[in-house]
Amino acid sequence: MSLPSYFYDVNIFSVAFRLFLAVLYGGIIGLERGTTRRPAGFRTHILVCVGAALAMLTNQYICETGLYSPADPSRLGAQVITGVGFLGVGTILVTGGGQKIKGLTTAAGLWASACIGLALGIGFYSGAIASGLLVFIALRFLKNIESFFYELSRIMDIYVELNSLEQLKEYQKFVVEQGIEIYNSYLNRYGHVASGGIGYHMTIKIPKGMKHAEAIERLGHYEGIYLIEEV
Repeated sequence: MSLPSYFYDVNIFSVAFRLFLAVLYGGIIGLERGTTRRPAGFRTHILVCVGAALAMLTNQYICETGLYSPADPSRLGAQVITGVGFLGVGTILVTGGGQKIKGLTTAAGLWASACIGLALGIGFYSGAIASGLLVFIALRFLKNIESFFYELSRIMDIYVELNSLEQLKEYQKFVVEQGIEIYNSYLNRYGHVASGGIGYHMTIKIPKGMKHAEAIERLGHYEGIYLIEEV
């Protein structure tokens, strides 16, 4: 069912309605991120979504009023996508000796919020509403499903900080003695780490029936380890 034409024209009602929806959907996505203590939360997502909606409203206004001719109806929207890409970089952190990435989902959420705002700003209500619901479902409910299948995988990436380089061969033997295969391994490219030892990365295959947490616990029971984590 199509909406009346005044929902799609640039008027006080449609502007207020589109910006309200931008606040609503940006806020919903932002609340989900905020409750998980992510760097970009409620207000940030609202600002991104409303700003993107306003950019498309401005584009539509320019095209309809003929203030500038010829006018490209997609120019401001394209610049929003580029700008949000730079904003998303600020939410991404690299830890674990340069191997563990955090904040990538939040950055993707910001980008999706901007796209939803663009759709709302131009009056593509059905696409924006459906996408907003799907984004919220993906962020809120699919994490458990992802974790379930991830836990079933026997392949793990491990980051270890050892006391010294001399311990490395002995530690590799210790890993094999636990029934764990080492597929690939390399030293931290940054050299010595803050703990004063060395950083070591391994891609391993754990035995059937062994959980990831159990593997971490076993591999951590070695004298001279400062840190061990899955990345």
